[in-house]
Amino acid sequence: MAPVALSGQFVSKIKPATGSLSVVYIKSSFYSTDGRPNLAAYKRGTGGRASFNGVVATVFGCTGFLGRYVCNKLGKNGTQMILPYRGDFYDANRLKVAGDLGQVLFTPYDIRDEESIAKSMQYSNVVINLVGRDYETKNFKYMDVHVEGPRRIARIAREMGVERFIHVSYLNGSDTPKPLVLRRPSMYKISKYLGECAVREEFPMATVFRASDIYGAEDRFLRSFASKFRINGKFLPLYKNGLETVKQPVYVSDVAQGILNALRDPDTKCQVYQAVGPKRYLLADLVDWFYALMRKDEKWGYVRYDMKYDPIFFPLKVMLVNLISPAYPLGGLHWESIEKEATTDVVDENLPTLEDLGVTLTEMENQVPWELKPFRAHQYYMDKIGEFPKPPNPKVHNI
Repeated sequence: MAPVALSGQFVSKIKPATGSLSVVYIKSSFYSTDGRPNLAAYKRGTGGRASFNGVVATVFGCTGFLGRYVCNKLGKNGTQMILPYRGDFYDANRLKVAGDLGQVLFTPYDIRDEESIAKSMQYSNVVINLVGRDYETKNFKYMDVHVEGPRRIARIAREMGVERFIHVSYLNGSDTPKPLVLRRPSMYKISKYLGECAVREEFPMATVFRASDIYGAEDRFLRSFASKFRINGKFLPLYKNGLETVKQPVYVSDVAQGILNALRDPDTKCQVYQAVGPKRYLLADLVDWFYALMRKDEKWGYVRYDMKYDPIFFPLKVMLVNLISPAYPLGGLHWESIEKEATTDVVDENLPTLEDLGVTLTEMENQVPWELKPFRAHQYYMDKIGEFPKPPNPKVHNI
């Protein structure tokens, strides 16, 4: 007689073909190991931070830029969070206050260790994958982080009986990207595309977000331009002077809200959403506006030009930055980042966006001045009211 599999426990199962013994985990959010209802899994409370909404979410990449915003929004809605981390625990420890007492739990993991991954999602009904890398290191290449890692996480999530899987990808990912600055196709774009395909192969019901450049506090979009390592003194080189690159940046809180809204709606399963902002701009207009907000306009000495007119100094600066800080490119100054910077955001009109998830998108004109305020020239100068007029907003590129 075959053994009876009770919900939420490990059972032994003999494979008929080989006769070998395997261990299978039968999971359910609402039943305990003895078959009785698991009261701890039911919703309780009136909603909000001090409640439990019935969702136990494992957030991979929780300590990253987007991950911190996602955890904050999950905690406000009474979600219990399992936060896997690697390296120093104190990098993740500050997320403890994102949720109520006892609702935020931590576990160490390695993206190559299947046992630690399975342990982190053992009691979860939702898994969110935000793991990504802008640059390669000696230990982790793009294929490791963007393809093999997500494939492994998605496969284990399916085997563990996870109900919802959300994966954040890249808007301009492609298997055959056209090189712009690099001499070869961008491995960042290729790996992001292949990673999305791998997730959908392993977890067909997954919800995918294709994000454009995300800006916000501690981002790598606004702050890469504001960094002293990105600008040559007062001269800023751009691919084709920024006149052939169109961007549609999105605010980080809007992406996090879109992920939260997708969790609440079961109709978002198998869907692909484009996480883009409400307006499109020429990169040249955006960068000029950024420096005007930082009070570093033409009077200050700011000059924007085509990087092809700087064939020696600019590559030498990239090399110098990587020699000074090989583990972390200062100012995001590396060739894959510049390739991504030169890429025009292509939006598919047939795919839904964050607005289809009920997100009210934040306009850059309302948020960017606050983000760039700490980077103003002569920061400690006490200016008078009206001494520095507000710079005009960048032109909207409708094409």
